[in-house]
Amino acid sequence: MTLPPTGSWMAFVLPPVLLIGSNVLMTFAWYGHLKRPGWSMAFAIMVSWGIAFFEYCLAVPANRIGFGTYSAQQLKVMQEVITMAVFAGFAVMVLGERLTWNYGAAALCLVAAVVFIFLPTGK
Repeated sequence: MTLPPTGSWMAFVLPPVLLIGSNVLMTFAWYGHLKRPGWSMAFAIMVSWGIAFFEYCLAVPANRIGFGTYSAQQLKVMQEVITMAVFAGFAVMVLGERLTWNYGAAALCLVAAVVFIFLPTGK
């Protein structure tokens, strides 16, 4: 597979799209088994590993395509914010948890991280 050129619209758009997909898969790999308490630990691990394989099939290309258009630090912060957003939705919709004020405060801290990591460095 040939990577799109650094700075192209595909190198700009594909990484966040692929990271969203990878985070949805990884959230199910890490936490989906909590809805299946009857599964043995070994079975839960095997199912999680199977899901994680497909997660890596999205995460690795996201980072390879995005690196150069984005810095490694920008890709990591982007991934963390996507992870928290995906997990918040998962926690509410799948696990039936409530989001409280402290989750909102943590989300604001993540937004601040995004602002700081994408500020020009003055190079």
